[in-house]
Amino acid sequence: MSPVPSLWTLLDAVKDPEIPVVSIWELGILQDICQPDEGVVRVKLTPTYSGCPAMDVIAEDIVRTLECSGYPQVEIERSLSPAWSSTWILPNARRRMRNFGIVPPVADSANSIACPQCDSTETLLVSEFGSTACKALYRCSSCGEPFDYFKPI
Repeated sequence: MSPVPSLWTLLDAVKDPEIPVVSIWELGILQDICQPDEGVVRVKLTPTYSGCPAMDVIAEDIVRTLECSGYPQVEIERSLSPAWSSTWILPNARRRMRNFGIVPPVADSANSIACPQCDSTETLLVSEFGSTACKALYRCSSCGEPFDYFKPI
C-alpha cells in the first residue's frame, strides 16, 4: 500500500491560474495547513493583492483537490496580515516564471527589466498594469515581444 500524501504535497499540485507553471506554495500564497478538528482541513492563504481575482479560483481548486483526496470538510482562511511579499516566491518558481515568459520581481527594478525571450535590457514599460494588477506590461525593443513583469511588493 502506498503512503498517503501529506496535505502540503497535495496542495503543492494546485497552481496559480494566472501562472500555471507555479504552485500556490512556490508563489508564497499558501501560508499554512492544519487540521484543528477531526476531518476538517483549514487552509490559510495570503493573496498577492487584496483584490486578487484569482483567489476564488485558487480556493475552489484547493477544495476540489482536498475533497478528491478524501478531505470533505475544507475551510479557507484569507489573511492580509502580514501582507504578501514578492520575496516569498521560491527561486525555482522564479526560474519557471521566466521560462514561461513572465519576468519575476527583481529587487532593484529601477534598472532595465530584461526580456524573457532574448535577455535584452532594451525594454520599455508599456503599462503599469499588464494582464493582471500584479503585473506590468513591457515590450522588448530588440526582439519586439511584449511580456509581463511581476511587480515587486
